[in-house]
Amino acid sequence: MATTTQKTGAPVSTPKLPARETWRALYQHFRPHRWAVALGALFTLIGAASGLAQPLAAMVLVERLGEDRSIVGLLLLLTALVVLGTAIASVGSYVLERTAETVVLVARRNLIGRLLRLRVPEVERTQPGDLMSRVTSDTTLLRSVTTSSIVSAATGSLTFLATIALMAVLDPVLLGVTLGVIVLIGGAVGFVMPKIAQATKQSQEAVGAISAVLERAFGAFRTVKASGAEAREASVVESAAQEAWRHGVRSAKWQALAGSSVGLAVQMSFLAVLGIGGARVASGAISVATLIGFLLYLFYLIDPISQMVSAVTEYQVGSAAVARIVDAERLEVEEPGSSVAPVTGGPAQVAFEGVTFRYRDDLPYVHHGVDFEVPGGGMTAFVGPSGAGKTTVFGLIERFYEATGGRVLVDGRDVRDWPLAELRAAIGYVEQDAPVLAGTLRENLVFAAPDASAEAIREVLVKARLDGLVERLPDGLDTVVGHRGSKLSGGERQRVAIARALLRKPRLLLLDEATSQLDAVNELALRDAVAEAARETTVLVVAHRLSTVTLADRIVVMDAGKVRAVGTHAELVSGDPLYGELAATQFLHAESAVPQAP
Repeated sequence: MATTTQKTGAPVSTPKLPARETWRALYQHFRPHRWAVALGALFTLIGAASGLAQPLAAMVLVERLGEDRSIVGLLLLLTALVVLGTAIASVGSYVLERTAETVVLVARRNLIGRLLRLRVPEVERTQPGDLMSRVTSDTTLLRSVTTSSIVSAATGSLTFLATIALMAVLDPVLLGVTLGVIVLIGGAVGFVMPKIAQATKQSQEAVGAISAVLERAFGAFRTVKASGAEAREASVVESAAQEAWRHGVRSAKWQALAGSSVGLAVQMSFLAVLGIGGARVASGAISVATLIGFLLYLFYLIDPISQMVSAVTEYQVGSAAVARIVDAERLEVEEPGSSVAPVTGGPAQVAFEGVTFRYRDDLPYVHHGVDFEVPGGGMTAFVGPSGAGKTTVFGLIERFYEATGGRVLVDGRDVRDWPLAELRAAIGYVEQDAPVLAGTLRENLVFAAPDASAEAIREVLVKARLDGLVERLPDGLDTVVGHRGSKLSGGERQRVAIARALLRKPRLLLLDEATSQLDAVNELALRDAVAEAARETTVLVVAHRLSTVTLADRIVVMDAGKVRAVGTHAELVSGDPLYGELAATQFLHAESAVPQAP
């Protein structure tokens, strides 16, 4: 089940992964970098080993002081150990941090590539903002868990065991006192760890909710302002931020408790060892130098214990992020795209044979056995009331959705048998809202045909009546058009979308209400451009304007998810009551728009 966000911004929980699956997913991220991690671990171990020698050198120092011998050489050795250990540990830390950044980069690259291949229904079921948070926020949490936490767990464990072994050599009795205190406090830490994972997962889901509600608000920014809804939308975002804060504070609380337990364990051990060790020194069981060396090793335990606690904490945090990343990776994707040669061949043929379709199993059918056939070339218009299933026809041809029943054929071949990249390379598609991407006008024009020549661009600008716009723009084709083309008018965005589709020189051109926002002059010019294109390609158009419909070679009348009639304008006006009513309504609308003479 995908993590989504409800309209209120409340996150829907991601299912928790079993421990085995979590480790498998973490290993997949870790495996390509295992040698770099091993190198970082080696440097870290060398640095730790130099630290283990320091208490032994301190013991010798104390003994020499008692014997009134020179300690200059020993101090120089001790200083060298400190400097060398720090330098080697720093190199190891750099190697691990660099590798961690690489892990995040590769994870983001793979996840982005997968999310952009999601099937349209999956994107429609999942909030885009939440998906974006998987790429940004969740992948960031992989930084530590796949590198430094693994090394911390390994080197911390080895250093801990080596320190315990040296402490056992010095005095087994004091070691027993130390381990008793550490085990007692360690049990409490084990109780805290699952709470860290739970709080972190809830915090990440809340961060995803923030992204989702912000994406909703910015996606309809002018509507928000025009509706005076800034305060309401801000409260929704604030509510999501408050939820993230609450879970973040809870996670920080448990992490602070786990971290402070390390210092508490060592301090309690120090008091116990100091008391019992002092008694053993007084009884002659051990020397003062031995007690000092043992206490130094006791404080040295802080680092490996902290490393192990940190590793477990980072695993709990990382496992929450991994669950969300794996959840995103399980969303259904389309087959991988590939580079396709330029489209060749004549106009495409399209046919629907008994097609049924519904968007989800819990929704009613949109198509109830749709049948029609479009020969290659010419223009075919789809008309009918709102909700008749006209736009869905285009979605099925493009394979944004799969037909529930029946067959969708292009050139007599089921679209499910076409390689997806090859199918879409043969189609030019202009959506109903004619989206324009942030960037320059040139980038938008060549979006579907990146190798288009300058001459081809000039020709399509004239056809789409954009040449005058380009001359007026300050930077011509290199003018930035703003977020979703906000610096262009609705009609200009439609002309850009049409030009983008024509520049591809498709075998099949799908126009979904592509001229609805154009003025009469530009509509007439684009009708001519589309009519010209129809001589070389197959044009399917969803239209409500009678001026567009009457140009069509054939008209498909749809109603309630079925095709009720096919014919020319003249045939359908007299032969189909619904079409006659639609045509009459259009005539009346056109007449009412013409000013009457006084």
